[in-house]
Amino acid sequence: MKNWLFILIGLLCFNLTAQVKTEIFESFKLQERRGVSYYFPEDYSEEKKYPLLVVLDAEYLFDLVVANAKFYSEHQRMPEAIIVGIHQFENDLRWEDCDFEQTNGLPTEKGAKFYEFLGTELIPYLEISYNIAPFKMFIGYDITANFGNYFLFKDRSLFNSYLSISPVLATEMESRVPSRLSDLKQEIFYNVVLEKEKTEDRQRILQMNNAIKSIDKESLHYFFDEYDNADHVSIAAYGISKAFDNVFKIFRPISPKEYKTEILTSDEPVIKYLEDRYDMIESLLGFRKPVELNDIMAIYAACLKKDDFESLKPLSEICKKQYPDAMMGFYFEGEYYEELGEPKKAFKTFEKAFQMEEIDFLTKDMALEKIDALKADFGY
Repeated sequence: MKNWLFILIGLLCFNLTAQVKTEIFESFKLQERRGVSYYFPEDYSEEKKYPLLVVLDAEYLFDLVVANAKFYSEHQRMPEAIIVGIHQFENDLRWEDCDFEQTNGLPTEKGAKFYEFLGTELIPYLEISYNIAPFKMFIGYDITANFGNYFLFKDRSLFNSYLSISPVLATEMESRVPSRLSDLKQEIFYNVVLEKEKTEDRQRILQMNNAIKSIDKESLHYFFDEYDNADHVSIAAYGISKAFDNVFKIFRPISPKEYKTEILTSDEPVIKYLEDRYDMIESLLGFRKPVELNDIMAIYAACLKKDDFESLKPLSEICKKQYPDAMMGFYFEGEYYEELGEPKKAFKTFEKAFQMEEIDFLTKDMALEKIDALKADFGY
């Protein structure tokens, strides 16, 4: 309790209406006052959960991460996120915080304290104070990138995702990381981004890359991106956006390419693709994403294209729940009954659709056409 009291007293309160705020965190573990920057989405809500992105080298990387996260979330390419950046520039603190013993590759005494600061003070404070989703991402650059690896060696990794930008590897880390990733029994996204120009650790990073690539494991999502034209400075800008593309791909709306190459070619019911996709999002990110209209219409189009009319019924139930005032739930259900050979049920269902709001390409005229056709064929 005393530890938490020190933390809560040391952390100045701030207003969430400010998107970015820098405060002083009084760390009991470090026995230091540390500068910390926070970013919250403009429409932060107690009703939603937000992934947490932890950024070291905040003076260099925090603004880059925030800008990319805002841009990606505004275009539905990733969920809105809370971002915390730890300042380490003054007095070269990044090297003290993240240094390691040359003999065994373990953090120095100061590094061990910094590890505890992140894992037992700062992140727990945010978790009890704000709506943090289970999904957490670590972002670091050269020496601070290596530091993230230490969190892999807990019984359960504190972070679900790692972005290691041109890392300076600790002793034997090129073999320890692949071994640990192979043993971990949880979903892990591990991103390494490297420039083509020579660095002191380049060959060891490539050795690590080869070892990780050989791991055959569904729960490990590994990405290695190397850029010809980047140098050791510009690689950071390349790496952040690419990592967001890699990690949050499943969060994006279904694309035309995905529709053609994955949905239409699958032998499974069309609705299963949608259900699996959103179950995976919930499993990985820790919250249920509302089903997007784009995805509903893609699945609907696939139902018609593949004559998979059985999938229309569960799709209609999703629509009724997600868009209760719109006509498409009852319209899809009406088509299901129509194909099932139950015209009376289809007629009544299309009547309900006609009374509700139009949405996307579905109009009252379309429902009326269905009603008139059933009247003509069956005399309702």
